[in-house]
Amino acid sequence: MRTDEQSRDRGDDKQEGQSGESTVTVIVAMVANLGVALAKTFVAVMTGSASMLAEAAHSWADTGNEVLLLVADRKSRRPPDESHPLGYGREAYVWSLLAAMGLFFAGSVVSVWHGLTTLFGGGSGDEPSYLWAYIVLAVSFVFEFISFLRGFKQTHQEAARSEKDVLTYALETSDPTLRAVIAEDSAALVGLVIAFAGVGLHQATGNPVYDAVGSILIGVVLGAVAIVLIQQNRRFLTGQETDQKLRDAALGQLCRLPEVARVTYLRLEFVGPRQVLLVASVDLEGDAVESEVAVTLRRLEHQLEEERHITEAVLTLAAPDESAIHPAS
Repeated sequence: MRTDEQSRDRGDDKQEGQSGESTVTVIVAMVANLGVALAKTFVAVMTGSASMLAEAAHSWADTGNEVLLLVADRKSRRPPDESHPLGYGREAYVWSLLAAMGLFFAGSVVSVWHGLTTLFGGGSGDEPSYLWAYIVLAVSFVFEFISFLRGFKQTHQEAARSEKDVLTYALETSDPTLRAVIAEDSAALVGLVIAFAGVGLHQATGNPVYDAVGSILIGVVLGAVAIVLIQQNRRFLTGQETDQKLRDAALGQLCRLPEVARVTYLRLEFVGPRQVLLVASVDLEGDAVESEVAVTLRRLEHQLEEERHITEAVLTLAAPDESAIHPAS
């Protein structure tokens, strides 16, 4: 039977360095969003632009979200203890879910509400200062693009190792902080293009309707991104199984153990970013007595837990009438 000290040591070894790259990615995004939020707020007040106000709300929401994502990363990396034998990995999904809800309400709802208010309530009648709006939008695009490149680089590297395209990996990764950064930065770049178009059409026509519509469209983009993030975090919180490739790899590893004659059941469930719980039923070679079988199973569990992505392995004996399962490929 494994001890709490062994669990803690194993947890420390597995968590060390795995979240470091994601943490840097979040910090880069937070610094960029904070600077951009301050600049956008200043210009929104100066110009009265609905699109600029929507962008300011978006950047403040993103900045708050990055703080929540840092909390998610820190709390999820705590090692297993007596009250949490599988560790605290799922905390990452709780805090990331809160961040996604913040993006929806503080970003999407505020942007749509202000756009509708401007659209149906009429503008202020004052001619805004477009120069500052263009300057801040351009600078914001540069900062957001730098943050996006950082997140995209990490996502591309991990996607290549998983033999997936970047978009599929970003949606399916068990790391919610990485998914949130790449999604929010992508939405930010789209939002900046919409804001630029809204301000530009307002200036060209003198009609504030374009600015208001820009604000509404930015809110719709943020809302769509937030809903996707909420849905993905919900899936991992409620027990998301790994994909077929990881399942086949784990099944192959089990089948290659010399003590294992066949595997009849396997479940791999995410318990945190890049961390899984492995539960399997196996038939052992030979006809060992019960006491020896128990010792063999515990030894095999420890051997499987040497794999850095397996937080816990639980093996049971298969029934004689159960059919063996095999990798799909």
